[in-house]
Amino acid sequence: MNILEETKFIMKKYAITANKRLGQNFLIDDKAIDAIIESSNISKEDLVIEIGPGLGTLTKYLLEDAGKVICIELDTKMIKILEDRFSLYNNFEIINDDILKVDLNKLIYENKNNGIKRVKVVANLPYYITTPIIMKLIEDKLDIESITIMIQKEVADRLTAIPGEEDTGAITYTINYYTKPFKIYNVDKTSFLPVPEVNSTIIRLDILKTPSVKVKNEKLMFKIIKTVFMQKRKTLLNGLANSKLFGEKEKIQNMLIELGIDVNIRGEKLTLEKYAQIADYLSKK
Repeated sequence: MNILEETKFIMKKYAITANKRLGQNFLIDDKAIDAIIESSNISKEDLVIEIGPGLGTLTKYLLEDAGKVICIELDTKMIKILEDRFSLYNNFEIINDDILKVDLNKLIYENKNNGIKRVKVVANLPYYITTPIIMKLIEDKLDIESITIMIQKEVADRLTAIPGEEDTGAITYTINYYTKPFKIYNVDKTSFLPVPEVNSTIIRLDILKTPSVKVKNEKLMFKIIKTVFMQKRKTLLNGLANSKLFGEKEKIQNMLIELGIDVNIRGEKLTLEKYAQIADYLSKK
């Protein structure tokens, strides 16, 4: 029985359909699953946190390779399916909750023993909540090694972009500050049941032990980036000046000149290093 047949069988057996409100699209592509498993590089020394396992298509393979798998699933209809499928596995645990409400630091602390040396996150994320989940995983500064996720291609392009180059968004800087991103595999929309409107991409984010650039006040740096990207069509100078948060226009212009930054440049063209320089400059004032 292939994955498509297995998925249809389970859906029929439990009389369920994909929940549109929760953004459910069930993966039915062997190659995509292989790409996730291979790129996440899981071993028996790893605890894997799987977000939104759904029918357990990916879970089955994670359980074979990992020391332990903790599935966090919001849909109560999926809980029964997952419990039935994996009741015989002694390395399986399921939490019926919203990932955004789960204390992951506590969860990791309680499970990082009994031979578990590393923690990895693996997920086929629902499109509608992709960014909040990623930001939680990164900003909570969890003791994890990597995040391997399948997300909407357009979002994946922004996350894996080089800051200052094509596809750069505000989140690009956050990702590149805390992680080293890799684009792994493009997944056509026909690889899902039901078929979504957009294609997907598998990416891996390797968590850095120390941020990629040095900055005295990272909170200020990201405040600057957020301010600039709220006014993307304006130049960096006008975006900062219009916000009234960082001083008068003349002062900001003098700062940019002193830092060797073109006063006519747009914010999305700046490197992460340049934003760190701006933050350090403003921290002194």
